[in-house]
Amino acid sequence: MIKITVLDGYAANPGDLSWDVFKDFAELTVYDRTPPELVVERIGNAEAVFLNKVNITRQIIEKCPNLKYIGVLATGYNVVDTKAAREAGITVTNIPAYSTDSVAQHVFALILNFTNLVEQHSRSVHDGDWIKSPDFCYWKSPLTELKGKTLGIFGFGSIGQKVAEIAHAFGMNVIIHVHSEKSFKGNEKAVSKEELFAESDFLTLHAPMTEETAGLINAGTLSKMKKTAVIINTARGGLVNEADLRSALENGTIAGYAADVIATEPMAEDCPLFKAKNCVLTPHIAWAPLEARKRLFEIARENLKAFIAGKPVNVVN
Repeated sequence: MIKITVLDGYAANPGDLSWDVFKDFAELTVYDRTPPELVVERIGNAEAVFLNKVNITRQIIEKCPNLKYIGVLATGYNVVDTKAAREAGITVTNIPAYSTDSVAQHVFALILNFTNLVEQHSRSVHDGDWIKSPDFCYWKSPLTELKGKTLGIFGFGSIGQKVAEIAHAFGMNVIIHVHSEKSFKGNEKAVSKEELFAESDFLTLHAPMTEETAGLINAGTLSKMKKTAVIINTARGGLVNEADLRSALENGTIAGYAADVIATEPMAEDCPLFKAKNCVLTPHIAWAPLEARKRLFEIARENLKAFIAGKPVNVVN
């Protein structure tokens, strides 16, 4: 049996899943969390490691000569020095597409938070405002219908395409900006980056974090948007210049921002978006419904089995 260490298992499995699915072919040691100074010690002589957000650097790889496999329990794998792993003969795999439906659903949870104001009105009702109302109904702020609104999508991979599918069901106009020409279904219209910012009523980000996309949302691009526009970010916090965004929210340059990600996670007290005006934040949970995490475990198990059989899949290095 292969010896495997799970370095930060709690995020993917806080107790509602079972690690036993791996135990028929792996000797498993699970740690809920691992600080940087204990990574080498906990890997020890293990041949394989599962991780989510623990950094595996070249220095760590050099100190773990028995390591042959790194399984990232996520789609993004920037926490691993893939070049150093390749040079050391270590296979690195990720978990693609397991959370597409969950993240797309979260995008619309964030959008609807701005259009239907459910939490705001529920709080008002429980504060007694409906009891005091002279009318059978009231609204604290204007409500918005999605039909006919323009949804801009930056990045059109599997999640972006799923978001477009849902947007069409709402009767929205969908425009997209893609890095290169590709075929796509539906009634999406490919536009330039400038058109995307200028025309979107809602702009949702679905691009990877690269040198080209870092700081995509900044004072310049924000100034091109409608004052009524809302930005949704379930991709990467680094796509946004957070100081510029806070200024835009406070100055009314755009109407709102909702995100499941920030530049540095977990949040620090000096994060520019902490308590920002018209800013809705969730703690990186779009991927986390039970159904999605079950798929993650299933794919991780198949990745490990394929590696053991000498036919690795979902290899990223």
